[in-house]
Amino acid sequence: MNGTSPLRGRLAPSPTGALHLGNARTFLLAWLSIRSRNGTLVLRMEDLDHPKNKPGAAREALEDLRWLGFDWDEGPDVGGPYGPYTQTERIERYASALERLREQGLAYPCVCSRRDVEAGQSAPHTEDGLYYPGTCRGRFADFAAAQATLPPDRLPAWRFRVPEGEVVRFDDGFCGPYEQEVSAFSGDFVLARHALGAGYMLAVVVDDAAMGITEVVRGDDLLPTTPRQLLIYRALGLVPPRFFHTPLVVGPDGRRLAKRHGDTRIRAFREAGYPPEAVIALLAGISGLAEPGETALTLPELLPRFRWSAIPRTPAVFPR
Repeated sequence: MNGTSPLRGRLAPSPTGALHLGNARTFLLAWLSIRSRNGTLVLRMEDLDHPKNKPGAAREALEDLRWLGFDWDEGPDVGGPYGPYTQTERIERYASALERLREQGLAYPCVCSRRDVEAGQSAPHTEDGLYYPGTCRGRFADFAAAQATLPPDRLPAWRFRVPEGEVVRFDDGFCGPYEQEVSAFSGDFVLARHALGAGYMLAVVVDDAAMGITEVVRGDDLLPTTPRQLLIYRALGLVPPRFFHTPLVVGPDGRRLAKRHGDTRIRAFREAGYPPEAVIALLAGISGLAEPGETALTLPELLPRFRWSAIPRTPAVFPR
């Protein structure tokens, strides 16, 4: 594939568990979107969530993706000009970005627990979390001072100071126009729960910008977080990618895939003897890219069929 294209997308598995049909379906759309236009694909292992990381899960995710037929131009197993491609090896970059935010007065340590925040709610929770009113703004000189007030088994969080009343607007490639007044929706949000800023919200912005990512495809459960990330991009003087937020894969009950819907791990399909072409056909079927009765497809066979307009606007249901 073309490794010099300015069009750059990414796959970003996390080793917090096994790759399942929901992950694979998102990766399918991300891969097809980039490969159908001869773009460059990056794989980045997002392994910062240490307490939830499962031993061997990173290796198994790469194996499962390769088994399904996915490929990438840059990644932890193939290298590339923007490495390392594993987040725990990039912590100094997050520390640098955090310091820039602190210098602007936009990041501060917070010792409020989730229970503290819940207790202070004067309105219903937002659709993806809790509203935070800025209780710890200006309370501590630095992370160490905040840490000193907590028991040894707890860490402060770094929060982003959200501009009051500002509405963030962007045009999502799949969902269309979206806007949010972040200060009213979530308030000051968590950047990381790590002294050096190594947490999802900050890291994903720093890494996508550093790796030149121009397109991000992910589930629409993350749509409400995007305005927060756009505030970080702006504060750091970085250019954001184009976002495509797609409906999740859900069970027949309309709830996102979980153990109650059976074993949907890609590894389980492999161990049961299914060929990868059958799993790709299944994913294509719930994504509007397969004809009725097609039971075996490969990723290259889907390339000429891919159009964002073909993807259903409603959640993909498994089993159908």
